Amino acid sequence: MDWLELLKSVVLGAVEGLTEFAPVSSTGHMVIVDDMWLHSEQFLTKPVANTFKVVVQLGSILAVLFVFKDRFLDLLGLKKLKGQEGGRKSRLNLLQVIVGLLPAAVLGFLFEDYIDEYLFSTETVLIGLVAGALLMLAADRFAPKRAKAETVDQVTYKQALLVGLFQCVSLWPGFSRSGSTISGGVLLGMSHRTAADFTFIMAVPIMAGASFLSLVKNWEYFTAEYLPFFIVGFISSFVFALISIRFFLKLIDRIKLVPFAIYRLALAVVLALILYL
Repeated sequence: MDWLELLKSVVLGAVEGLTEFAPVSSTGHMVIVDDMWLHSEQFLTKPVANTFKVVVQLGSILAVLFVFKDRFLDLLGLKKLKGQEGGRKSRLNLLQVIVGLLPAAVLGFLFEDYIDEYLFSTETVLIGLVAGALLMLAADRFAPKRAKAETVDQVTYKQALLVGLFQCVSLWPGFSRSGSTISGGVLLGMSHRTAADFTFIMAVPIMAGASFLSLVKNWEYFTAEYLPFFIVGFISSFVFALISIRFFLKLIDRIKLVPFAIYRLALAVVLALILYL
């Protein structure tokens, strides 16, 4: 494996890391960058290329665990967050996270093969980019004037379940998991930062579970030939995801979702011009 292929691994890892948790669709960007520019399947077989995409997704998941490590330790009962030692009555618990992730987990399990076979194309990503942008614009337009949940500790079971239902639409490539769930959370009365925090926390178990199952099925491709490509992509994804998450969480309450929706619509226009002209 030469240096050019490793450079492509860095680029793909960076694309995954920068876009996985921003509401712009990481899958959409991976399809566009890889299918229309890098063409990784020209030097990797399709199963190996798909395995690589799972590996870089794990890098992004690790970044979330790093940023929210105290919260996850609290959810597992291994550590109390500051301010909760005094017996705070309401705080986010593991059952709420499970309630939120169940709808998409069940649908994803039932329709995984169909989604992989029929929905991963540049055309479907184009549809997802536009539909997701419209949902985000609607969320900012029709959100309650005063948020009912200013922190994730104020998220209710009902909100968790309904956000989980919003997450189901992200099974369509290009729609964006974070875009759909943050939009849903905002419409349900969460602040933008609360919706983002809950989205990131909820994403870890469902993404980690799906990635683990994919790795088990594709373990045979972790050979000496491809391992450097996987490792470089994993590290690149982790580093860029860490930067992206910290930057995004600092900005989201201030800039809301409209700038991301505009970016998605602009990207969809560019993609449509490339495809149809």
